[in-house]
Amino acid sequence: MNRWNGAGRRIHMQEVGTRDGLQAESVFVPTADKIALVNSLSQAGMAKIEVTAFVSPKAIPALADAQQVMLGIERVPGVIYSALVPNVRGAERAIESRTDELNLVMSASETHNLANLRMTQAQSFQGLCEVAALARQAALAVNISLSCSFGCPMQGDVPEDTVLAWCARFIDEAGAGGITLCDTTGMAYPSQVASLTARFRAAWPDTELSLHFHNTRGMGLANVLAGIDAGADRFDASLGGIGGCPYAPGASGNVCTEEVVHALQLMGYDTGVDLGRLLDASARLPALIGHETPSQIVKAGRRLDLHQPPRDFEAIRERAEARPA
Repeated sequence: MNRWNGAGRRIHMQEVGTRDGLQAESVFVPTADKIALVNSLSQAGMAKIEVTAFVSPKAIPALADAQQVMLGIERVPGVIYSALVPNVRGAERAIESRTDELNLVMSASETHNLANLRMTQAQSFQGLCEVAALARQAALAVNISLSCSFGCPMQGDVPEDTVLAWCARFIDEAGAGGITLCDTTGMAYPSQVASLTARFRAAWPDTELSLHFHNTRGMGLANVLAGIDAGADRFDASLGGIGGCPYAPGASGNVCTEEVVHALQLMGYDTGVDLGRLLDASARLPALIGHETPSQIVKAGRRLDLHQPPRDFEAIRERAEARPA
């Protein structure tokens, strides 16, 4: 495959800003505004939207209105509405709220899993298997997000074999239909992404694979392209580039949805996303969260959003043409 020519190849864009992004904000975005934001993302053509998380309001007060938001959104046919759930109770609430897919999280790093979830990996796996069983009873899809798949900020490198062994257990024992390999703190680099993606694809060609990158060290878009080259076609991204792991020191925002869409469309990939609508949604974020976002496309505009020449341009031309060559 040629990374410089998408040739119409479909890339599925999956929005996580309404969960991963908003949970990291210090302000509470009103429920009606959250619903309007999700609706605008649906209309923009996102393939999947991680709407919220069914977690304890004490743990993440920014998402205390999870049920109201999930029940209040407008469902667009073909869009998958996902939610993060940490346990059986969260899964029950998500199912009651008509969630399409349950996203379950565990870390490939034992150190990060303990720091983030307060459980060993074995305890997390057992709990997630119980949630997956409940999801199967409700005929809901299950996706496993494996944090720190490309490195742990406390432990260092996480061996590929370790990551793939956990993938195997989730697919074979928990019945997961999808796996997301997460670069939780922006430690991934392109050749590493290509290697792990290719090995996953070779082992499970029929399992839905998503890649989730952060732009902590400025390699987010490069990692997306490396993933595409290696066979990935689903990518998490966050509107405005907001987000980050609250338990990961130094982590910055996720890759920016509109920046990834803008780049891929210029290269000929079919994202199915209306970039204009996406930019309109992103431009509303600062008023909701109280600060600017990292989005460079919102600040600078699209590549061919052109500017008018100076008002005296014709006079400049005449003076230039009057000068001897």
